[in-house]
Amino acid sequence: MPTIKCTVTECQYNSNVMCDAPMIQVNRTRTEQSSTSEETQCDTFKPKA
Repeated sequence: MPTIKCTVTECQYNSNVMCDAPMIQVNRTRTEQSSTSEETQCDTFKPKA
């Protein structure tokens, strides 16, 4: 898996500002086609326990 930077420190998969999730899923926040990163979301996010 490629190296993926993540600044969401409250995510369980954040390890020293790098994502260590086994896979990543990113979806649109709207039903239409996205044109900016703000119109997407990381569905892999899992809050730290």
